[in-house]
Amino acid sequence: MRLSRPENFQPVDLAGIDLMDHGLFSQGDPHAAWALMREHDPVRWQNVGDELGFWSVTTFADGELVLRDHTRFTSQRGTMLFLLGKDDPARGRQMAATDPPQHSRMREPVQKALTNKAVERYRPAIQAEIRRVLAPALSDETFDFASSMMMLPMAAAGTMMGVPREYWPRLTELTAMSIAPEDPEFTTGDAKRTLELAHRELFAFFHDIVKVRRNDLGDDLISMLLSIDLDGRRPETGAILSNCYSLILGANVTTPYVPTGAMVEFTTTPVFEDWRANRATVHRTAIDETLRWASPANHFMRYALEDVELSGKLIRQGEAVVVWLGACNRDEKVFANPYEFDIRRKPNRHITFGVGSHYCVGHTVARLTMQILFDELIEHFEGFEITGPVEHLHSNFVAGIKHMPLRAQIRKESRHLYEAAVDEVAVPA
Repeated sequence: MRLSRPENFQPVDLAGIDLMDHGLFSQGDPHAAWALMREHDPVRWQNVGDELGFWSVTTFADGELVLRDHTRFTSQRGTMLFLLGKDDPARGRQMAATDPPQHSRMREPVQKALTNKAVERYRPAIQAEIRRVLAPALSDETFDFASSMMMLPMAAAGTMMGVPREYWPRLTELTAMSIAPEDPEFTTGDAKRTLELAHRELFAFFHDIVKVRRNDLGDDLISMLLSIDLDGRRPETGAILSNCYSLILGANVTTPYVPTGAMVEFTTTPVFEDWRANRATVHRTAIDETLRWASPANHFMRYALEDVELSGKLIRQGEAVVVWLGACNRDEKVFANPYEFDIRRKPNRHITFGVGSHYCVGHTVARLTMQILFDELIEHFEGFEITGPVEHLHSNFVAGIKHMPLRAQIRKESRHLYEAAVDEVAVPA
């Protein structure tokens, strides 16, 4: 999705905007539409066919309320637009599709396994994998930076879940099919069939892993899921599979599309040199800004449990409400100069990871991965040049760049690090 600024906004007629349209996010200008909505119609009804529809929420205050208040807005009927009008088959079994208090009982052990201290021990392994992902820059020729970044989530999630590396490419492909089933590059020709195929293969893969892991528990996330105590009982297999799917999907939604959004700024503004020169003081705020700027998870959906008024609009019980995170993270009432990529932005109350009880349980892993990646780019690379047109993902759920031809110059004294990484396999310390 184009990360446009007001001076580059395309003309928009809100009457003709269809936020269900995946093409809007690959070829259109959603930020221009969202800006108009925030100003004139911040809670706007969108018809979908003759019988369905949803409310679009584009301001920070309304979005935060919807995502935080599980007593009035439920996650259990589906959290993504492809489930609009359907019941989520994972409700009550998957953390993302379960409301408190059961959600809290499911989340607590996972959250304990993903504390900053717990994930920090994976730093050497994740760093080694990130160097493997960046190794194509060794040729000094153009390589596809965005395509390389799509392998980034498995560097963390694959390592922490104990998934053998030989499966990582196919799992990456399957999650891409899940988040962008209408993208010409990932579809089988029919979005519904693409989703079914991807889900079937992903669940079958994790079913086999879980079957083996039950008899040989290890020190990994899947073993931890198998060990959760839910009021004296272990989770059923379906719940384990749903949460494995949720964890790997969450990783693939966030991490690939943050660095590509930042790379556009690195190559068109002085921000890269600024970040490098002031790394000791701006690194933390800069990473938060990359997360706000990219807002890779495009939307989260909820259903109203009762009649609720938002920004003067009455939302009826049972109606779907969609919070557009990229819109909320550009709200002028919360973020000063929201269309400026400001690596010193503070405070930065972005909701890229959600808010409330459903705040992304894997945010520590995503932050560690981003920290390591940007450390690598800033410390070991001289500069970058985008050498051709970028291509955006054809998806209304994930905002990001899927292809970015890039020439990256590795520092001479750092080349050996990436040469060694190609042939080395790191394991958690």
